[in-house]
Amino acid sequence: MARQTKPFDIAEHLNTPEEIRNFLQEVASTGDEADFIHALNIAARAMGMSEVAKKAGVTRASLYKSLAENGDPKFSTISKVTKALGCKLAVIQTQSPA
Repeated sequence: MARQTKPFDIAEHLNTPEEIRNFLQEVASTGDEADFIHALNIAARAMGMSEVAKKAGVTRASLYKSLAENGDPKFSTISKVTKALGCKLAVIQTQSPA
């Protein structure tokens, strides 16, 4: 008999604000824009979409739509969601200026 499994969902394993922050930092430092938006989706699901939407001042439906695979959120939405997750965006130098 085949063993029953379920797909791995990292959102189920992000249990603290620190874990969410570390996850977002890692994706931001190693991924591209699409990866970061996907990571915001995962982090929002970990915290609870309704709670994040309320803190961000957006509807739950618009949050799902913005962070969906084909979503194209505005920068203001990304900023609001990041703040709702207890984080902030920052600009750091990655190499010497030209």
